[in-house]
Amino acid sequence: MPKIAIIGSGSLVFTRNLCSDMLLAPCLRRCTISLMDVDSQRLEQSRQIVQCIAERRKLPAKIEATTDRKDAIRDADYVITTFQQGGLEAYKTDIEIPQRYGVEQCVGDTLGPGGVFRALRTIPVLVDLCLELDDFAPDALLLNYVNPMAANCWAIDVATGRPQVGLCHSVQGTGEMLANWINVPYNEITFFCAGINHQSFFLEFRRGKTDLYPMIWEAAERPENYAKEPVRIDLMKYLGFFVTESSGHASEYVPYFRKSAAMVKDELVPKFSDEINAWFDYGRTGGYLRHCLDRLQKFQREFEEILAQGPATTRSHEYGSFIIEAMESHSPICINGNIPNTGLIDNLPEDCCVEVPCLVDGNGVQPTKVGSLPPQLAALNRTNINVQELIVEAALNGRTESIYHALMLDPLTAAVCTLPQIRSMVDEMLEAQRQWLPQF
Repeated sequence: MPKIAIIGSGSLVFTRNLCSDMLLAPCLRRCTISLMDVDSQRLEQSRQIVQCIAERRKLPAKIEATTDRKDAIRDADYVITTFQQGGLEAYKTDIEIPQRYGVEQCVGDTLGPGGVFRALRTIPVLVDLCLELDDFAPDALLLNYVNPMAANCWAIDVATGRPQVGLCHSVQGTGEMLANWINVPYNEITFFCAGINHQSFFLEFRRGKTDLYPMIWEAAERPENYAKEPVRIDLMKYLGFFVTESSGHASEYVPYFRKSAAMVKDELVPKFSDEINAWFDYGRTGGYLRHCLDRLQKFQREFEEILAQGPATTRSHEYGSFIIEAMESHSPICINGNIPNTGLIDNLPEDCCVEVPCLVDGNGVQPTKVGSLPPQLAALNRTNINVQELIVEAALNGRTESIYHALMLDPLTAAVCTLPQIRSMVDEMLEAQRQWLPQF
């Protein structure tokens, strides 16, 4: 039976859901799950939760927990990364320092100053992990859930060449949302989606041979849908295709929606319904940071209650468990994975990280050739890829100048800041995050 290591298991909710998914796969019910985190208290909480899931389902799975990463990955067949380097302490500075310079980030984990600095903290850890895998688990497949997905996976490929796939839920989550908008069962939908992580586009959306895009265009005109996804609907109107990442996220990767705090407050946020704003503080600066802080406090307050809950009876739409099941049982599935661009998308740079359909079976993860994206979509992707390339250069070579260049080219930052302001902001963030950035 396979051994599956999860690095960053103190992410309590995600660890619970991911392990629940794996233990619902028949071929994984005897697996070993090795949980690892640097926070021993949260690690123990995760261990108790996963152990309870196994015991309540009366499964023989072996659940381990360790703060030693090498012990966790030793002889592993699959290694899943879910950690957040620097935790919420570093993340807070990702949001608050740029805000003083007028950069209004809702999430700030993929592009912009927050995404750049999250990558700079994260990439050295991922590279070190991959080098350890060469020694302790040379045949393990790395399944990366850590953002910023594209920059992280690109850096892993450049620095180590290790077999990997980056996983996100935005493609399947958006597919389910669109199917619901047009009242077509999701299991009857076929779609073709490609681009880069958090900025892939549904190039086709069909039921059998029937093109469902006319129904999506019609659904986009309904006020209740626009109130949930104003940015994505506006982008579709002007670019012609629906993008995978939520409106709050999507607004950060382009220069059109967040040029000032007043614009966010008076133009962007009012487009969201009160229900959406109340649930996620959507669109507002630091909305996801507040959500993470609230969720952590809630989980700690309600840990015993959560521990007492019965385990889920169905799997989530996260790809992780389905990939491992497909490889172990030789049962093919199709996912959208983040993979090096080895001729997969012709009009995006070679070797950048792209998100494309992939076949998964006993032979591993096999990406699909896409060809060329519509030119306007590839051009928009390239504005983000430019930043990712400079992030990788900075992180792997310790070049501070590349950090300045990355944020000079970042669409949102460039829409807001002057060149001297960008340099000052980078210097301030480097100083605030010095403990997590030894390479600089």
